[in-house]
Amino acid sequence: MRRFRRLRVNPAMRKMVRETRLDKSDFIYPIFVAEGENIKTPVPSMPGVYQYSIDRLDGILSEICDSKISGLLIFGIPAHKDECATSAYDDNGITQNAIRYIKSKYPEMLVIADVCLCEYTSHGHCGMICGEKILNDETLPLLAKMAVSLAKAGADIIAPSDMMDGRVAAIRSALDENGLADTPIMSYSAKFASGYYSPFRDAADSAPSFGDRKTYQMDCANGREALREIADDIDEGADMVMVKPALAYLDILRAARDNFDLPLVAYNVSGEYSMVKAAAQNGWIDEKRIVMENLIAVKRAGADIIITYHALDAAKWLEEEQ
Repeated sequence: MRRFRRLRVNPAMRKMVRETRLDKSDFIYPIFVAEGENIKTPVPSMPGVYQYSIDRLDGILSEICDSKISGLLIFGIPAHKDECATSAYDDNGITQNAIRYIKSKYPEMLVIADVCLCEYTSHGHCGMICGEKILNDETLPLLAKMAVSLAKAGADIIAPSDMMDGRVAAIRSALDENGLADTPIMSYSAKFASGYYSPFRDAADSAPSFGDRKTYQMDCANGREALREIADDIDEGADMVMVKPALAYLDILRAARDNFDLPLVAYNVSGEYSMVKAAAQNGWIDEKRIVMENLIAVKRAGADIIITYHALDAAKWLEEEQ
């Protein structure tokens, strides 16, 4: 009889033969920076997550630095929104100023800048509109302009999340033309039109004022199409590719890992986070155990990098296990 249990007899044995391991450097922590002063506003649908004004960032930046995770993903919440998302590519916009502040305090901290218009448009969609149609090609120059502005402000990585066709090529060309050829692109390549984003839209104040995003984000039923999206982004110049959300799309992560050799990112999104938090607060689950099991699943499926609101807690738990 083959006895698999021989390698499970105690914690030391199980740790030694463990196939998948989490490391603090696997994690990226998202933050939300709002225009204004003395702001630290809790996001009701995301326990433990806050909107910060720049003057209140020091506490969370210090925690991120001390945690030894890889870095942060920044989302800006401007005071002014309009149909053309002018605050998105304003060199003195909230996100640009926040990046400069972070880099002045923590020059070695890795800052990833989300590139999308939804937080900056008055209608909440990720691109320009005509009536209720979201315009693809007319959006590309604005995304490129935003990417250049954020990179010049000090962003280490540009992360387009809009899902317009051709945006990676447009951004790559604009970065190169502006002397930013060394700035990598982390593309939200397979971003699905998911119900798991609802808490994020509270945090980023980015809910669409009409319709939905199903004409540009992916249909959740389509796995093969996800691989075509990823392949196109790689052809257009993406340096890293992402699957979003993570937990309901582990099959997509696995397929991406099997088909592509670029660094693979998974976004453990707001709804996935909030469901765990809500269940834990009700005493229904062991939060630490569930979070670490979820993150292991994402890593086991093939992700190299995990963007997660659990990042700081997970880093502490990994430290405790050492």
